Amino acid sequence: MKLPAQWRAVWEPLAPREKLLIAGAATLLVLALVWGLAVAPALSVARSSAAQHREVDAQLAHMRTLQQQAQALKAQPKQGYDESLRLLESSVRERLGTTARMVVAGDRVTLTLTGTPADALAAWLSQARVNARAIPNEARLTRTAAGGWDGTLVLALPPR
Repeated sequence: MKLPAQWRAVWEPLAPREKLLIAGAATLLVLALVWGLAVAPALSVARSSAAQHREVDAQLAHMRTLQQQAQALKAQPKQGYDESLRLLESSVRERLGTTARMVVAGDRVTLTLTGTPADALAAWLSQARVNARAIPNEARLTRTAAGGWDGTLVLALPPR
């Protein structure tokens, strides 16, 4: 290996032991750089890949479930406005009782909630989507101190 003149002027007068120590230090420095820039990041990715793989698998399973639900909804026969409104009214009475008031304006239904329990609201939303084919368009809800919900929900029914 040919060194520049300035380096050679410093290197040549060194004792063999000093040259060996400097070469060893340089080798350690190169190894540390290779480890820090190439090996350590690759090992980190390899260690975290199993957890990421499990997470992606869970997301895929959830997406497949949603796909099956969407296909089941598509396969259901078309439902008219009147039937949807009837089913929605009965589900509000059964699931939400006196905690909800419903106002119909064309194909939009505004539901006013007062202290509606969270579990009842979740079950009702699912039922309204599947049975009455009502799609939530807008929600202005606030959580009450008792754990219920106050506010309004605007749903769209199938067109007439």
